[in-house]
Amino acid sequence: MRINWGTGLVLALVGFICFIMYFVIKMSVDSTYQYDLVVEDYYQQELKVQGNMEKEIKGNKLAQNVQSTQSEEGILITFPDSLDVSKITGKVFLYRPSNKQFDFEVPISLSNQNLLIPDNRLLGGRWNLTVDWQYNGNSYLFKKEIRY
Repeated sequence: MRINWGTGLVLALVGFICFIMYFVIKMSVDSTYQYDLVVEDYYQQELKVQGNMEKEIKGNKLAQNVQSTQSEEGILITFPDSLDVSKITGKVFLYRPSNKQFDFEVPISLSNQNLLIPDNRLLGGRWNLTVDWQYNGNSYLFKKEIRY
């Protein structure tokens, strides 16, 4: 049986389409390949972007902004020295881009200028640190990407 070039072209095209469809179905059905959104309420978070930018600008205008350093004990978050720590409230959110099961949130409760995120809660790799804090009715935001 002879196959002319038109039949060969059609067979090659059908084979390629089957090859692509196999991978599309495999990726959408297999549970090991996750394609979650960054956050569950993505669209509600998108509406807050302008407010977050304003809070971040406010924090940058402070004489001393929040700072984070890595140590053997974990991540040390230092609040400005000029502020009364009893009036600082808010939360610290650590987001792990590779796996949302490791994300966690810590309320801000200070006895001095420092807040320590313990080493046992952190895995090696990339973390996105977000400190959303309030002082005397003003809201501030500090963001930093950390490689631990």
